[in-house]
Amino acid sequence: MSSNRLTRLSVAIGLSIATSTALASPQQFMSARSFAMAGTGVATAHPADAAMTNPAMMAADHHDWSDDFGLMLPSVNARAADEEETVDQIDDIQDVIEEFDGLVTEFENTSNRQNAENLAASAEDLRDRLVAFDEDTVRVNAGLGLGLAVPGQSLSVGVFTNANLTATVRGELSDSDRTLLDSIVTAAESGSPSNVQAIIDGAAVDDQGDIRFDSRGRILASAVGEVGIAFARAFELQSGDRFQLGFSPKYVELRTFQYTETVSGFEDDEFDGDQYETDKSGFNVDLGAAYAFGDEHQWNAGVAVKNLIPMELDSAASRPELGEQVRTLELNPMVTAGIAHKSEHHVVTAELDLTKKEAFGFEDDTQWLALGAEFDAWRYAQLRVGVRHNLASNDNNDGIEEDTQFTAGLGLNILGARLDLGALYSDADVGAAIEIGSAF
Repeated sequence: MSSNRLTRLSVAIGLSIATSTALASPQQFMSARSFAMAGTGVATAHPADAAMTNPAMMAADHHDWSDDFGLMLPSVNARAADEEETVDQIDDIQDVIEEFDGLVTEFENTSNRQNAENLAASAEDLRDRLVAFDEDTVRVNAGLGLGLAVPGQSLSVGVFTNANLTATVRGELSDSDRTLLDSIVTAAESGSPSNVQAIIDGAAVDDQGDIRFDSRGRILASAVGEVGIAFARAFELQSGDRFQLGFSPKYVELRTFQYTETVSGFEDDEFDGDQYETDKSGFNVDLGAAYAFGDEHQWNAGVAVKNLIPMELDSAASRPELGEQVRTLELNPMVTAGIAHKSEHHVVTAELDLTKKEAFGFEDDTQWLALGAEFDAWRYAQLRVGVRHNLASNDNNDGIEEDTQFTAGLGLNILGARLDLGALYSDADVGAAIEIGSAF
């Protein structure tokens, strides 16, 4: 049996993580500041981030050192969840398969009882590992964004582009593999090498003449990219409170990727073939509003509607014989509301998704309730923390559960140049974000 079988599967998982065309229903883009504050921003976003988060916030009052210009160049974030150390399991299974292949050859040359028992021990080990590997899942999320905003007295304008990617990779056990390995173990324990030989002779083989295993790896992934321009304007009410409105027309591209192959038949050079991908593009729009109130306008409420025009894209299903089904990536309107209290030295905010985001791949539905805070040291440094809980999480999801996540981060601002860092941790996820930019 060739040891390249699971090596190729490992390569596919690596490529799915690293390649944009091979990346399941992604969350919306988050700046590094938002990332460190539990994904909040509807009522707190700075101008460069506001174009993608809540365009109305471009026209809101911020610190006087960030009201005139904002640049995000670039902002990158990533999260990974691997509850069962799936990739490590693949490496271990590869070693056991190589050992099993060698013992098959050794047994066929001797057909004695001792070699049959050795082969049975290896078959039992391989069976247990494949059973443990079944439905284990890896999920990777990544985001990249660029933004430029120029707030103005009468009209604020911004431009932006971002891409959000998610890949889920899962192992699936074949019942025929389990039956074959069980049969070898049972025949060896009965003390009959001839029965073991008969099972081996009756097993399906691949092109190299090795026993073929039909357990498979499955990749489900999607990407959403967008580029747009944002406009916002502030209005002062008779009460003296300030109200902002904004909208962001944008061009959106959706992409899905579904690839399933047996371990024995996996070919990494076919991994990114066109038959496994679908794509669709069109125009969409985001809307936002914000309202500043209080004696010193220290309170701010915001609401954003992302992707006002519903879009959807069906995945490919090129291997129905391996259980592939057409899956639909839905880009539905997402409504988020938030409120924040701010001063010269702090921001505290709470935010709630009013709509649920349906999962595309082997992942959880999401609807976040988030709390975030930022503490400012005379504009030069900012300490950020946050926590968010997924109200839509349930035990019946098809993949890794997303429940409660904790975040933290640091911002540095020297002579208008910014460096923002963020980190995320939960029982399932770890993540990080970094952003370089400017504000004055």
